[in-house]
Amino acid sequence: MAEHTAKSQADWHCLSSEEAVAHLDSHPQQGLTIEAASAGLTRHGPNILMETRRRSPLILLAAQFSDFMILVLIAAAVIAGVVGDPQDSIAIVVIVLLNGLLGFVQEYRAERAMAALKQMAAPMASVVREGKIYLIPAPDLVPGDIVKLEAGNIVPADLRLLELASLKVNESVLTGESQAVEKRVAQLHQADLPLGDRLNLAFKGTVVTYGRALGLVVGTGMQTELGKIAALLSGETGKTPLQKRLARFGQNLALVVLAICVIIFVAGWLRGEPPLVMLLTAISLAVAAIPEALPAVVTISLALGAARMVKQNALIRRLPAVETLGSVTYICSDKTGTLTLNQMQVDCVLADGVSHPALQGTEGMPWRELGWAMTLCNDAAIDASGHLTGDPTETALLVAAQKAGFTQAALRQALPRMAEVPFDSDRARMSTLHGEGDAVLVLVKGAPESVLPLCVDQLFANGAGPIDPAALHDQAETLAQQGLRVLAFALRRLPQLPDAPDAATVEAGLTFIGLAGLIDPPRPEAAEAVAACKAAGIIPVMITGDHPATARAIAVRLGIVDDGGKVLTGSELAALSLEAFEREVDLVRVYARINPEQKIKIVRALQDKGEFVAMTGDGVNDAPALKMADIGIAMGRGGTDVAREAAHMTLLDDNFATIVSTVREGRRIFDNIRKFVKYTMTSNSGEIWTIFLAPFLGLPIPLLPIHILWINLVTDGLPGLALANERAEREVMRRPPRPPQESIFAHGMWQHMLWVGLLMGGVSLLTQAWAIHVGSAHWQSMVFTVLTLSQLGHVLAIRYERVSFFSRSVFSNPALIGAVMLTFVLQMAVLYVPFLNPVFRTEPLGVEEMAFCLAMSSIVFFAVEIEKWLVRRGWLYSRS
Repeated sequence: MAEHTAKSQADWHCLSSEEAVAHLDSHPQQGLTIEAASAGLTRHGPNILMETRRRSPLILLAAQFSDFMILVLIAAAVIAGVVGDPQDSIAIVVIVLLNGLLGFVQEYRAERAMAALKQMAAPMASVVREGKIYLIPAPDLVPGDIVKLEAGNIVPADLRLLELASLKVNESVLTGESQAVEKRVAQLHQADLPLGDRLNLAFKGTVVTYGRALGLVVGTGMQTELGKIAALLSGETGKTPLQKRLARFGQNLALVVLAICVIIFVAGWLRGEPPLVMLLTAISLAVAAIPEALPAVVTISLALGAARMVKQNALIRRLPAVETLGSVTYICSDKTGTLTLNQMQVDCVLADGVSHPALQGTEGMPWRELGWAMTLCNDAAIDASGHLTGDPTETALLVAAQKAGFTQAALRQALPRMAEVPFDSDRARMSTLHGEGDAVLVLVKGAPESVLPLCVDQLFANGAGPIDPAALHDQAETLAQQGLRVLAFALRRLPQLPDAPDAATVEAGLTFIGLAGLIDPPRPEAAEAVAACKAAGIIPVMITGDHPATARAIAVRLGIVDDGGKVLTGSELAALSLEAFEREVDLVRVYARINPEQKIKIVRALQDKGEFVAMTGDGVNDAPALKMADIGIAMGRGGTDVAREAAHMTLLDDNFATIVSTVREGRRIFDNIRKFVKYTMTSNSGEIWTIFLAPFLGLPIPLLPIHILWINLVTDGLPGLALANERAEREVMRRPPRPPQESIFAHGMWQHMLWVGLLMGGVSLLTQAWAIHVGSAHWQSMVFTVLTLSQLGHVLAIRYERVSFFSRSVFSNPALIGAVMLTFVLQMAVLYVPFLNPVFRTEPLGVEEMAFCLAMSSIVFFAVEIEKWLVRRGWLYSRS
């Protein structure tokens, strides 16, 4: 069968639907059996496109030693070992290897985390197997599967269409034609038709923009048309803005460091130091001080941060989103399902001038017809497990009707659906056509302002009578002011099914039946999340297609607006030019009756005002706004594949509070990246000052190459990486958003790196001068120890940006405390374990010498604590 499939793949459009199904041993209603699907997956492989393989662990490890300066150091160490003492050379090479191993572990973890995220982001497909509907990962599809499509889906494989209802597909990814193609089921007879003319096929990667369909999978993976142009799926390899800035900074700094290293080498040589020792010292300092790993550290931090966000129900699809979350100034959120529970329930029904809290207890006209309309003009359904599936509003209507005794299965048998005019946002209504004996019953459901103008009379208990549209509109408005979503229902009877049922033909001369008021209560945590937004300087905005009064009622309950807050409707927005709207956009907190396309105008107006916008969306039409927004946020539960592909992140629980949590997490990650950069660069600065200034002060070179590399390994490696686990600062959500273009070195960071590095160098050189003055033979070991412990004191002091180390729990970051203690123990081992002394060229320190080292190294810790006290007083690095 596989050979036959491959041979005739190009001619599927020439087969009838029955022939295609039979050709793949499938069934149009039952689909494949589970066993056949499993065998097909083994035979054909997963439904994925070939892509660039992830780097193997061996390549990852080798990449840690590809930096030019690392290779120079290893070469110099080998030369030194050949012409001098091999013990030093072996120790240097071992430390470089350990450093590379540490980098490898971090990058491997990051790659695994991103691979897991990519797997979670894989699209899903609705498939019929053994007569039941299953939602499975699209890569598990096999030829012969029966797939259900609806508006918003990305077609998961090449399909031969079997059934459809007004199906339109955007095939621009394959054909370049932006106009959606209207599909059909009929067999075609020309074998060499271009892709755009194969109207009975739907191709992998194209987008369903309208209607519904059932299709037979005829090609998967590389056997699809998209497989022939698989390069379209090349992965994102671009760097984040922060990585680019740090890479430029690192390149500039490298030139400065190399110049300093040349000066150190020349100065040491002129002082009579052995040239080979000075060469190794200069190269070791360059390796330790050039921050070539900073961009990689950013990638690791962002990737691991993205992995943590999954636990908070946020799936990051584009890595820069983690970095930029802290800059968000506006969160424009859909109301339904994000700010509310998305568990609509019918709160009241109104017909014949009478209102009831539910449909139960009503009988006769027009209540019977209202029950019919709520049940039949409805695309909600009961799945194989007995659960309701479909739009929350429609499932609420179906539940309310079922409670009143209207059974969907029985009604569908008595009044079978013959055709439909699907809902679209322009009409704001839908219609279904049902066989009623020899006649046709048209049932219409939609927004009251959309349905009422089409009604010519109203159904009462004794039949049709005159209608009062103004009175009905007032009743709908009253319900909406109570925070209810109001739907109007109407009917029409036709003698026969129209040849081409469309809105113009079907939705005219209607008889009004009644109204249903539904409520979707706010999520319990939403009000607290809104308050957290405001405290963080972020403005929450509600966008909804609902009635303005409904939108205002929910917004007031959530604290987004007060009773007098401005609500802008879609029609009012459409009437405003972009310039006029930009003058008002700062004042609007609620948008009602908004079409998805109008979200683009909202995003553009806010961005033109310099705001950084997060926008939520779930539909096909939301995709352009999600792509334009600084942070596009798609819905994971109710959203479409198109929206998820366009977005930067996906909410797995569709919850507004999750957005606020991700902003908090994004700020925490960026803060910790700042802390890592501050710590690393300050440490490097301290090492440079120590070695650079010594010759000019008449002091011998204070550190050997092995000492420099050891400090770089144990202080930069362990405590530095542990900073990534630091918890969020308490005030992280009580400060304004960070401007997107703000330098990572802002708020006094570069000044800190300069003066604290100089202080580290100063206390190290003071220790050296004192030890030489008192005749200590251990002066080099003392400088080595002071510089190492100074950096440990520094990492503890910068755990918190502003508050004192003593005002928080010492053990809130056990990884950091553990790293500091381990580094301290390792440093003591280097001094006091006899067999390590010759390796590291150290000597055991006496009690007085060690006490002096501890005292001197603690100066840095207390100096940084004083700096933070000055910052808290507003005397230093003011944020104003």
